Amino acid sequence: MPCTAAPTCARLRLTSLGLAALLLAACATAPDPAPHPAPGRTPPAPTGAAPVTAAVLPPAMPPEAAAQPAAFSAWVRDFAATARAAGIADDTLRSALADVRHIPRVVALDRAQPEFNRTVWDYLDRSVSARRVAGGQARLAQLRPEADAAAARYGVPAEVLVAIWGMESDYGANTGDLPTIDALATLGFDGRRADWARSQLIAALRILQQGDIPRARMVGSWAGAMGQTQFLPTSFLAHAVDADGDGRRDIWGSLPDVLASTANFLAHAGWQAGEPWGAEVRLPPGFDAGRADASVRQPASQWAAEGLQAVDGQPLPVLADAMVLLPAGVRGPAFLVGANFRALLRYNNATSYALAVGLLSQALAGGPGVQAAWPREQPALSRAQVLALQTALNARGFDSGTPDGLLGPATRAALRGLQRSIGMPADGHPTLDLLQRLTAAP
Repeated sequence: MPCTAAPTCARLRLTSLGLAALLLAACATAPDPAPHPAPGRTPPAPTGAAPVTAAVLPPAMPPEAAAQPAAFSAWVRDFAATARAAGIADDTLRSALADVRHIPRVVALDRAQPEFNRTVWDYLDRSVSARRVAGGQARLAQLRPEADAAAARYGVPAEVLVAIWGMESDYGANTGDLPTIDALATLGFDGRRADWARSQLIAALRILQQGDIPRARMVGSWAGAMGQTQFLPTSFLAHAVDADGDGRRDIWGSLPDVLASTANFLAHAGWQAGEPWGAEVRLPPGFDAGRADASVRQPASQWAAEGLQAVDGQPLPVLADAMVLLPAGVRGPAFLVGANFRALLRYNNATSYALAVGLLSQALAGGPGVQAAWPREQPALSRAQVLALQTALNARGFDSGTPDGLLGPATRAALRGLQRSIGMPADGHPTLDLLQRLTAAP
């Protein structure tokens, strides 16, 4: 998840003296229930902030915002009791929370929803650009011993590790500069994902308590993702590695730690050493596009027996449990992907992201880009258009779930049902033409 800097926004600041008193008072507060495990990674958005003391609030700030510091202080007091009960020491709580800040911009970014979707080819054009490929090859040459050491230890190719590094922070250029403690405290106070934010904040405090990083250097995105490959605190605790032997797991400044930690994450996510992430393929005539689905997995040898061929004319790679991927529907390129593609999805659960990492790693190794043409004439549907599509599907009896403007498995399954009913290839891919046909007056 790349993180970039953006224009600054105001932050409300609690005084050290006042919050220290709150932390002492928290000893008598009963702990909240244990937080739930964190969900999948949340894509970051541009962030930035400039401190503003609570005593000097902007005159135009509404009254409810002016009252927020007191409510935030109470939340911090209650959270401190929870953290103490979870084993966080008082000195860690004082150093981490004595100057914690509420950041309204974090709440705005958390609640923001994009108005428009991006096509997969637009995403890949930006993510696997010539500049990024050249930069990655240069960095890989510089760090070949460290990258190869991580690859040998965990079975994940060096090119894959560098590709994730490039995707997440542009090789360390954009790691985010927002204090992780402040961002997670803000999200916990806001309440939309309170349990998740509390669990991540307690994990962040454990990292501070273990001495891996000081608070001032624990920075990242608005969503709490940290370091050069953007680990959430719980992922850090589970997978970060001290590869340089200095006694600290430093994914902010130690590139051996960055690469080894990323490799360790993927190894635990199911990476299969010796298997590629996938390959671009040609589909045989008459191929049932409805079988290009995560529920249809079989060995690559079986796909080959059904007529699938690699675009370069070579035999299909050995993949024990492979599926066909049509990221732009039947009019775009096709890929055969296996267990390692699914491991990339566990790093960031977006098909376009996993595909970008695979293609970038392939390019870093000197391999080709996508050979088949993308249907670039097809516009991306806006969120409002996806909402209209879902509503129309439901009205036709194809259950896409509660319309929310987001393309998920239920919407794609409903689209496949519709497409089969009207004799179209059932690729589950939404297009403007299909939306217009669905919403046209009878």
